[in-house]
Amino acid sequence: MANERVYIFDTTLRDGEQVPGCQLNAQEKLTIAKELEAMGVDIIEAGFPISSPGDFMAVQLLASEIKDSTICALSRANLNDIDAAAAAVKHAKRSRIHTGIGVSESHMQHKLKLTPEQIIERAVMAVKHAKNLVDEVEFYAEDAGRADNAFLAKVLENVIAAGATILNIPDTTGYCLPEQYGEKIKYLVNNVKGIEKAILSTHCHNDLGLATANSIAGISNGARQIECTINGIGERAGNTSLEEVVMIMRQHAHLGLDTRINAKKLTSLSKMVSDMMRMPVQANKAIVGAHAFAHSSGIHQDGVIKNRETYEIINPEDVGVDESSIILTARSGRAALKFRAEKAGFIIADNEALELAYAKFLTIADRKKVVDTEDFADIFEQIKR
Repeated sequence: MANERVYIFDTTLRDGEQVPGCQLNAQEKLTIAKELEAMGVDIIEAGFPISSPGDFMAVQLLASEIKDSTICALSRANLNDIDAAAAAVKHAKRSRIHTGIGVSESHMQHKLKLTPEQIIERAVMAVKHAKNLVDEVEFYAEDAGRADNAFLAKVLENVIAAGATILNIPDTTGYCLPEQYGEKIKYLVNNVKGIEKAILSTHCHNDLGLATANSIAGISNGARQIECTINGIGERAGNTSLEEVVMIMRQHAHLGLDTRINAKKLTSLSKMVSDMMRMPVQANKAIVGAHAFAHSSGIHQDGVIKNRETYEIINPEDVGVDESSIILTARSGRAALKFRAEKAGFIIADNEALELAYAKFLTIADRKKVVDTEDFADIFEQIKR
């Protein structure tokens, strides 16, 4: 039986670019967008056109150049925002406006100072106006993670009737536990009139380190679009990481869900985004971190050398990494030293030679912390290549 499709909505160029110091010019956005398109991203959120002339021009440029991905522009629920978004994506082969409003008690009372009835009125107005201007309208219910489910369902029923076909359920503050977020999606699937006419979307923030877990809980309960970013870049603690959710679906086939992402491009695109947005990727970052496929413990190294799957659930080649790394430290064993030495061209004839070399190796490792290939000549001076 074929897997159900989960759409990947990449917001690296909008939510990701909101990180201080990570701003991009139009050409830089286009460079990244072309790689996202080539990798198979379904929707690229190109920017927030009303925010500045530069961002308007960048969205306009992507709309003209990108052909295989839908180009989406963000707006608030007001006419000026929506008109600017529509003008920016006017020439896109497939266009979408992403408009919405806060729906939690906190947002209604303190930020918007609107009644629940006024929130619904504004939401419906925005969707109806956008629907006349673009191919698709996505509605975001900001701070849905902390919103009352019954009120949230009422808002969604109204925007579906107004023409929204994608419904974004953001955990804007990264508050939800996975079971809470999953239950919220399940509640909406079962209680929103007309839900069969729309796609539910997850948009999870990482304030408590749960963005990826919450997104997976969302699709496990009926959502079919994930909003995410390369390297999990985004406001505050970041967004759901694209590479993580894609590979979770690939590794857990029992979910019956998959994307059209070409995962072999993940590592190179991660590096491009890191370099262009001046945001280093932590070394132990899942999937794309420098140490994601590196082994320094002797027990782990011995296992991986014998059979990669003993300590790796993902083949590094599947995400664009040439091979696993065996890092030589004082915690490494004889198997790792022999493996690396033979790859470098040293032939170790017997255990006696290996023992002599290993004793010298440990002395160097304690001093240098990491032993490099250039140290092999000293370690194996008694062994000919």
